[in-house]
Amino acid sequence: MSAWNEHVTAALLGTERRDPPALPEAPAETGDRAGRLLDQAALLAVRRRAGWMPPGPGPEGATPEPVALAPVEDVPVVPPAAAARLRRILAGEQLRVLPEWLDAAAAHGFRVPVQALPDLLERGRSDRMLRPSIARACGRRGVWLALQNTDWAYLVGSGDDPAGGPEVWETGTRNRRAAYLTRLRGSEPERARELLRETWSKEPAPDRAAFLATFEHGLSPADEEFLESALEDRGKDVRQLASDLLARLPGSAYAARMAARARGCLAPETRTVRGRRQTWITVEPPHAHGDDMARDGIPFHPSGSFAPRGGGGPVGTRAAWLREILARTPLSTWTELFGLPPMEIVCLPIEAVAGGSGGSSPQNEIEAVAGGSGGSSPQNEHVESDGRDVHIGWAKAALGQRDAGWARALLKGGVMVDEPEALADLLAVLPAGERDAAAADLIRWVAGRPELLRVLERVPGPWTGPLAAAVVATLTASAERPTRRDEHLITQLCRLADQRLDPAAAPRLAPLTAPDAAAPRAVTDLIATLGFRDEMLKELTP
Repeated sequence: MSAWNEHVTAALLGTERRDPPALPEAPAETGDRAGRLLDQAALLAVRRRAGWMPPGPGPEGATPEPVALAPVEDVPVVPPAAAARLRRILAGEQLRVLPEWLDAAAAHGFRVPVQALPDLLERGRSDRMLRPSIARACGRRGVWLALQNTDWAYLVGSGDDPAGGPEVWETGTRNRRAAYLTRLRGSEPERARELLRETWSKEPAPDRAAFLATFEHGLSPADEEFLESALEDRGKDVRQLASDLLARLPGSAYAARMAARARGCLAPETRTVRGRRQTWITVEPPHAHGDDMARDGIPFHPSGSFAPRGGGGPVGTRAAWLREILARTPLSTWTELFGLPPMEIVCLPIEAVAGGSGGSSPQNEIEAVAGGSGGSSPQNEHVESDGRDVHIGWAKAALGQRDAGWARALLKGGVMVDEPEALADLLAVLPAGERDAAAADLIRWVAGRPELLRVLERVPGPWTGPLAAAVVATLTASAERPTRRDEHLITQLCRLADQRLDPAAAPRLAPLTAPDAAAPRAVTDLIATLGFRDEMLKELTP
């Protein structure tokens, strides 16, 4: 009888009736038979598992394929202090800063310790927003480990590297193929375009949309022909993507078509006001929506449906068309037409054409629309088009065309005071050196207004310099007069600031936690988080 069977018999009969046999490698006998049985059984279990041999070829099973060895890393692991902090974060302490930890580690040329990879990959399984950060910081062994567990397969191809060569395009999943095209568009955009052209007609519509989206990398006039053909695609998302990409090619035929439409909506007019000659902009939105507009990605807004207007009112159908046209028109159209720099153009007075959209009654406007030429037309236009629609269209164009000059003009011109959220989107277009000061001005402008939080949500971190000062000032002012509305503002603002505010701003919040200040709990938590982030970033700095 084997030692294992003898121990099983002793366990079944009881140690009082059957003394378990002694094992040479077991600890010295303590006198407690039951304890010795359990200790030796544990030892035997480990020995059995360690010595288990997989079944060989034959009826009982096939020889398993050996797992490929983990690849050698060429990126150093994070310092010990940073690794210890990662374990604390994964255990639940300040878990919201995990993306920042991963991004900072990757930015400084470090990777995640291998011991933390299972917990990190499991965290990414339920948090899609975390996956790109994991892909950047997990190293080669993270991808290798993900290949051993189907629950972690999301990592393969989730970053910029599809983890494969040209064969990925032939056999990979949609995500891996899109990642492969993205990488190829960065180095050989012509090759990427030709690969996609070869399989385009055979790809499902969702795949065509995913692959076409990679054209934002390395976009050039050479892509125009392919994108123009995609405007005829069966898939709505594909057509929309193609039109959005063509709008970023100022010299394209698409841009010329949009510019012609836009010049039909806006025109300069010289007037004499109080003895001075001035240039005005007259506005007349399109009267009808034809197939040509639909093909170029200008959606038809059905009668009676309105998009939200930043100032609280609705946006009519024709005004929505106008915004879309201006958003897709090269901004150089206006500097050429008016012969002025962007700052002066955005400050020109604007007036709607009488009988077209401004100042007319709904019934008269319907009659004017009915006289339009061809295509579908709205049957009920309740809101006139005004300067706001023009400025919003220009703001969308500045964002899409990444035009810092126009973004600066719209932010500083004071013409979009009722559209702070649209202005906040333009901050990303400004050079890094101007961004914080412009954001601080915008925050001070909307202080005390409901739009404050929505504006700050659009301002990515880190909040430094004058922007950090403006946020601290807003928190301080709200904490000094904590009404119910202020308490809500403080809670939500602290939730944003704990990940975006520069940790160096923590000392300026310290007075709010003085014994006689009775600081809200959210402020106390924010200061603790800022201190945690400050230490975390220092540990990841080489």
